[in-house]
Amino acid sequence: MWLAFAFLSAALLGCYDVFKKRSLSGNAVIPVLFLNTLFCSLIFLPFVGLSASGEIPSGHLFHSDFGGWDVQKFIVLKSCIVLSSWLCGYFGMKHLPLTLVGPINATRPIMVLLGAMLVFGEQLNLFQWIGVTLAIVSFFLLSRSGKKEGIDFKHNRWVAMIVAAAILGAISGLYDKYLMAPPENGGVGLQPMTVQSYYNFYQLLMMSVMVLCLWFPTRHRTTPFRWKGSIVWISVFLSMADFAYFYALSMDGAMVSIVSMVRRGSVVVSFLLGAYLFREKNLKSKAIDLLLVLLGLIFLYLGSK
Repeated sequence: MWLAFAFLSAALLGCYDVFKKRSLSGNAVIPVLFLNTLFCSLIFLPFVGLSASGEIPSGHLFHSDFGGWDVQKFIVLKSCIVLSSWLCGYFGMKHLPLTLVGPINATRPIMVLLGAMLVFGEQLNLFQWIGVTLAIVSFFLLSRSGKKEGIDFKHNRWVAMIVAAAILGAISGLYDKYLMAPPENGGVGLQPMTVQSYYNFYQLLMMSVMVLCLWFPTRHRTTPFRWKGSIVWISVFLSMADFAYFYALSMDGAMVSIVSMVRRGSVVVSFLLGAYLFREKNLKSKAIDLLLVLLGLIFLYLGSK
């Protein structure tokens, strides 16, 4: 069942990327990200209120328990990691084609696997090493595809931001498993709704400070903000995708490497819709690069069974 929720999360995440790209095109990044955290917080606020009043009982799927500072300190760190990843990812996506960003983001499971090897001492088998190798080759080929559009991977700061976002996202994935794993398995044992609700609230607080202190005073000297209806859909699809993801991780037997791998399958949705909606270029060469990424993910799956 956890695998089904991982696939659902992937489909929703692909739609989230498309609405994010549409919202960021020609728009100011910081207010868009602020509104995303605002709408996400509003989505989860009723669950927090109903849980606090007892209308949603403890143990229910949608119960969100505050749990005191012993719980919240872990979620604050989660918020910092995710928001750092989002800031890098939003700026990078604004300036790069979605059909290039998607395959780079799809390498996150490789980073999660390498992180698990370095942090937890896990050993990679032959299939997993093949997956890692294919990911490295695909990244090299992506850099060649980018050059056809005047994007030099070695010197382009937006590419560097997307890579940084992917690395931070991989760190977040490893941390998520630690948060969701029961204490007897070395984790914190937090409920998915608790993490998802409160990390959105903390991100809203941090983005409010950024809007007031960084963006608002300089708004006339930077890209102007324009309201787009697609901004609301960023939050809707992200909230649904994250809920399916957290719920998958909370299930018995869930493997973070597999969930992360399946979740990155969202690149297929974002690639196809990006090609159709945004009329992006060099699709043939990028499709080959994407195929290598997906093949690497398949080997990861085979190596993790």
